[in-house]
Amino acid sequence: MAKEKAEEITKYTKYEKARMLGSRALQIAMGAPFLVKLSESDLEKIGYNPVEIAKIEFSEGVLPITVRRPLPGEKFQEDEGEQAEEKEAA
Repeated sequence: MAKEKAEEITKYTKYEKARMLGSRALQIAMGAPFLVKLSESDLEKIGYNPVEIAKIEFSEGVLPITVRRPLPGEKFQEDEGEQAEEKEAA
């Protein structure tokens, strides 16, 4: 059972995480709505920093970004947080 739970948790490399946070921070900086509820005091505490807001969204698991990893045999894995599936390359 512990093994099943470990497989459910998605591990991102530091490069994937940096790319996801940077992309989401840019979206927020350009005016995209927040995906988590933040009070005015929370926003003031983090200085309205888009990177910090993206980190909060990442920790809550609500980033709308898909990670695509190449696999052997012209296949790839698309990972949208909790959902991971293998697909054939088109």
